[in-house]
Amino acid sequence: MPEQPQTSRGAATYQRILDAATEEFARHGIAGARIERIVTAARTNKAQLYAYFGDKERLFDAIFLSSLERITDVVPIDADDLADWAVRLYDEYLRRPDLIRLATWTRLERRPAGHLVETHEHYDDRKLTAIAEAQTAGRVRAGDPFDIMAMVIAMSMAWSPVSNVYAASSQEPDDVHDRRRALLRDCVRSATAADRGD
Repeated sequence: MPEQPQTSRGAATYQRILDAATEEFARHGIAGARIERIVTAARTNKAQLYAYFGDKERLFDAIFLSSLERITDVVPIDADDLADWAVRLYDEYLRRPDLIRLATWTRLERRPAGHLVETHEHYDDRKLTAIAEAQTAGRVRAGDPFDIMAMVIAMSMAWSPVSNVYAASSQEPDDVHDRRRALLRDCVRSATAADRGD
């Protein structure tokens, strides 16, 4: 069973492994990632990596689940303003394109269909509850809350590294990002607006 670091030095090594592995997996995927490159970049050894994480698959799991939690924590849902949530997701993808690439590798190499995270089944509960409450209050269109959430997330990823049209970069001019944010905000508002019966 993997162990947790017991000292500040161990915690620093643990974090270096996570950082190096995030970059390695984002760049090369699960099959293409190499433990040797990870331990070299993390300035540690294979024995330490295996002690903390068990094996390459469990190391990827730790990184991937951490990336999902990061997005949830950094960009919490606001079901009363799904358009703003989508724009904040867009901005997070600009800051951390590696997190989106991890999800892409998971889809390609592990779960080609169905939920992306089978073992983390309650991951979306908070978001789905927020959307359902906004629907009940008449602020979001009727429908399956999961479908609403999936659509908003997909719209937020229109220019992300998973786009087959164009992947945005944080180096692009601010006015380009502002234009995309405005379009994204308008499209999400139109798509999720409650039917007022007009």
